[in-house]
Amino acid sequence: MKTRILFLSFYYPPDLSAGSFRAEALVNALLDNVSDHVEIDVITTQPNRYHTFKATAPSYERFSNLTVQRLAVPSHKSGFVDQAFSFGSFAMQVCKVARNKQYDLIFATSSRLMTASLGAYISKRTGTKLYLDIRDIFVDTLQGVLPPALGRIASAIFSSVEATTIRQAAKVNLISPGFTPYFKKRYPEKAFTFYTNGIDELFLTPLPATFATQSLPATPRKLKIVYAGNIGAGQGLHLIVPQLAKRLEKEVDFHIIGSGGAAERLKKALENEKVSNVYLAQPMKRDALLKLYREADVLFLHLNDMKAFRRVLPSKLFEYAATEKPILAGLSGYPGRFASTRIQNAAVFNPCDIEDAIRSFRSLEFRQTTRNEFIQKYSRKAIKRRMAFDLLKTSPKHAEFKQTE
Repeated sequence: MKTRILFLSFYYPPDLSAGSFRAEALVNALLDNVSDHVEIDVITTQPNRYHTFKATAPSYERFSNLTVQRLAVPSHKSGFVDQAFSFGSFAMQVCKVARNKQYDLIFATSSRLMTASLGAYISKRTGTKLYLDIRDIFVDTLQGVLPPALGRIASAIFSSVEATTIRQAAKVNLISPGFTPYFKKRYPEKAFTFYTNGIDELFLTPLPATFATQSLPATPRKLKIVYAGNIGAGQGLHLIVPQLAKRLEKEVDFHIIGSGGAAERLKKALENEKVSNVYLAQPMKRDALLKLYREADVLFLHLNDMKAFRRVLPSKLFEYAATEKPILAGLSGYPGRFASTRIQNAAVFNPCDIEDAIRSFRSLEFRQTTRNEFIQKYSRKAIKRRMAFDLLKTSPKHAEFKQTE
């Protein structure tokens, strides 16, 4: 008898987000490795990650062991209030869709806690086991992005929500080992796993042979520095890119691909600094993005100087590392240590620190850097295969599965 899994993810392909790609990778791992033992109902949203990126997707898809249901939610521009409305709509629809259905296991992947809490609510109501995949510490993030007084109130409220959610779960996976002190202190009775982000097969295609191997480009030209991803308060690009680009305007061009709640702040900051060497583009599909990575001389990453971001492990680090290009990263805490010690030719600077960013930029070697050991260790396919088996063993039907695996 198969394990019936309710799989909750607010984002899912063709939506563009780290959570979307992570969710799809786990579904594929389950189907590739244990398809004889599972039936999966994915409930997600119609693509809505960026209001500037439009993609169409079927509302309902059915395959042999998989159904994908995409629910329409109100559009948002990554603001706190409009995202709350979008999630509220999603939660109500999920409860309606899942009503009267019997599942053996609920899986929820969540960065802003709410999808995890939705999974916990359904789990408690139905008595179904819950497996959580936690991609961020929402309580910490609130304190960083909201005004201090409001942040403290919101943090207190959501600390209670978090506690109820985590304690309801049969198993909790943390996407970053940097989360360990936070969760171990609050939930010492829980055992945590650490199936991190990883490198998708898409990014493992060999680079063109024409990629420069010398220390500087053969002909005098500006270096091309590329950032691709969300442009929000968490990334803080408006606090670093305008001044950094201005200081390096004779040497580099910045290409920023993405959208988000702080995009307008970035545009205004560029105007204020009278920057002419930063080029902005809307979010693009991953195959087009890969082409842009290959044309880059340096890949750029930055997380704002907030407590919450000293614990995370950005998926972008894995994506960048696989390209073998030099990486310039404004990171602190755990992600900074991870990049510095595990990724060759990655220059790390203190977030929002222009002088440190300049020094780190000067330390880079503008050449292809082989990172075979890193790539082998952090293959997403291998990580998700292990996570798929771990997920299935959480099911009450684990004994049946163990006898046949």
